[in-house]
Amino acid sequence: MTPAPPPSAAATAERREVDEQTVAALDAWWRAANYLSVGQIYLLGNALLREPLRAEHIKPRLLGHWGTTPGLNFLYGHLNRVIGERDTSAIFIAGPGHGGPGVVACTYLEGTYSEIYGDIDRTAAGVQRLMRQFSFPGGIPSHAAPQTPGSIHEGGELGYALSHAYGAAFDNPDLVVAAVVGDGEAETGPLATSWHSNKFLDPVTDGVVLPILHLNGWKIANPTVLARIPEEELLSLMRGYGHTPHLFSADADEPHDSVHRRFAGVLDAVFDEIADIKRRAAEGSLEGRPAWPMIVFRTPKGWTGPKEVDGQPTEGTWRSHQVPLVNARDTEEHTRLLEEWLRSYRPEELFDDDGALVPLVTALAPKRERRMSSNPVANGGLVRRDLRMPDFRDYAVDVPEPGQTTGEATRRTGEWMAEIMRRNPETFRLFGPDEVNSNRLGAVFEVTDRQWNAVTQEGDDHLAPNGRVMEMLSEHQCQGWLEGYLLSGRHGVFTSYEAFIHIVDSMFNQHAKWLEESQHLSWRAPVASLNYLLSSHVWRQDHNGFSHQDPGFIDLVVNKKANVVRVYLPFDTNTLLSTMDHCLRSTDYVNVVVAGKQPTANWLTMDEAVAHCTRGIGIFDWAGTEVEGRIPTSSSPAPATSRRSRRSPPPRSSASGCPSSRSASSTWSI
Repeated sequence: MTPAPPPSAAATAERREVDEQTVAALDAWWRAANYLSVGQIYLLGNALLREPLRAEHIKPRLLGHWGTTPGLNFLYGHLNRVIGERDTSAIFIAGPGHGGPGVVACTYLEGTYSEIYGDIDRTAAGVQRLMRQFSFPGGIPSHAAPQTPGSIHEGGELGYALSHAYGAAFDNPDLVVAAVVGDGEAETGPLATSWHSNKFLDPVTDGVVLPILHLNGWKIANPTVLARIPEEELLSLMRGYGHTPHLFSADADEPHDSVHRRFAGVLDAVFDEIADIKRRAAEGSLEGRPAWPMIVFRTPKGWTGPKEVDGQPTEGTWRSHQVPLVNARDTEEHTRLLEEWLRSYRPEELFDDDGALVPLVTALAPKRERRMSSNPVANGGLVRRDLRMPDFRDYAVDVPEPGQTTGEATRRTGEWMAEIMRRNPETFRLFGPDEVNSNRLGAVFEVTDRQWNAVTQEGDDHLAPNGRVMEMLSEHQCQGWLEGYLLSGRHGVFTSYEAFIHIVDSMFNQHAKWLEESQHLSWRAPVASLNYLLSSHVWRQDHNGFSHQDPGFIDLVVNKKANVVRVYLPFDTNTLLSTMDHCLRSTDYVNVVVAGKQPTANWLTMDEAVAHCTRGIGIFDWAGTEVEGRIPTSSSPAPATSRRSRRSPPPRSSASGCPSSRSASSTWSI
């Protein structure tokens, strides 16, 4: 297999140029988004500059990131034009999520923000509240957080924009995910790895990810690597990743109408290529893996901001990364510079006397669910469907007496999971770093294959362009894919070795924070839980030894709030089946299940396992002798008479060990 060639130049040469009215609308959007973004960083009052700017109008503490924001606003407005003209379903992922003021501004311009937050309406008072709340006590974060409509990617921790984007695109054939990759973010290991996601995309059954590498040249104080290598080297790198790169460079002094026309042409060429690839794939005439287009978007850092502050160049330098005018409240000179900056966007042309946006600003905004900020995919709980679940009891192992039979718990669970895949061919996937077989879940390959759209060779094992098993030797990638898949409304399991799951510690933290914040937002519908199935655990690493022994992931997890995390320690086949059934039915949790894959004794019948899992803790009189004065011995667990709903986890309890050595046992630890 070789990458399919892009359409010929002749196929896209006769493309109409955008007209004057469209250019005017694009520029009005960009100016309005930039104005609102600067206002969010700086303004406490006088939101529409209806009077001269004074110190008391400026926030006492200035927080936020300006440098990347104008580029994000520019891209958002231009994508809206394409969405409207082509009736495209799309979502926007801001890899530099610290450009939060821009994403918030764009969702306000689309109208979605006011629909969700009624007090942030399209009046002068609403604009004031929009600006005041940003990075302010009792307000909103400075990133593209769960509070931001249309966001499935917070961006506070860099590196996962493409992984999240591809996760959302899997099994969404009509979706385009515009994923902006910051050039600082591009230096992270997870992001560098995630360029390879295009080898796992099926052009027929999956959607499209459009990577946009935003090169503005600087991080906080240092230049970025990809902005400082020769252009041909950069383009060769993108081609080597399997993309067709489209280069766009803007100069700070170029007239804005010219910039808009040129980029509109680039974007039309890109979407023509996407349409051509999707058409050929649907017709069956696409040969090999397509070289999907991507955009190298080179713009000045802090574009349209102050060119110079205190005698130092600012626009196009690292000085515009965060707050270019740090003394705007404290010095008359900076106050005047801020007012000049804000007035450069001509707000009197963007807002009417009542503070409402003039029609030109929103002329290109898509309607209803075509808006990227209100696409249901970006509020995945709205499109989530419950899994069609086989009865886990049908997979029970026989336990005539405790410990009389043995089995591999995860192998049996793999058989049950295979049936889940059979019944849910578009909404359930299994993710793992090349360990599905190792973790004894190989039965799933009786139903599906590993998704793979790179070169295949004779002797390969279960590779296909449209498989349901996602394996790549990168825990970051697997977790990022799964998070994007879950946040766009689907279900999945991440299986890995217990000792190596630490690689995604910080990703777990970020996702747990996302769920915690989302639970406070009535408009965000619950999403399926993120389920870890960790095998090869610390107690059974006979052959790998110390390098594969580390139960510490649990320590990290239990530091989070109980309304977000659960840890489960099923000790045999039937308790694992009961536990996993429960986890796959739950929502808005991170469930960590640690289970053995090696042959071990089976202790409980299925009825006993269900009763025990429902309680969360139990005492087995056959497993030990209680000391007088301690908890009284009880009989083996009996079937529960009033079982809690399996859709919500049980209350907190504590782990107390293995039933083979102590009489008290627990399936979950919190």
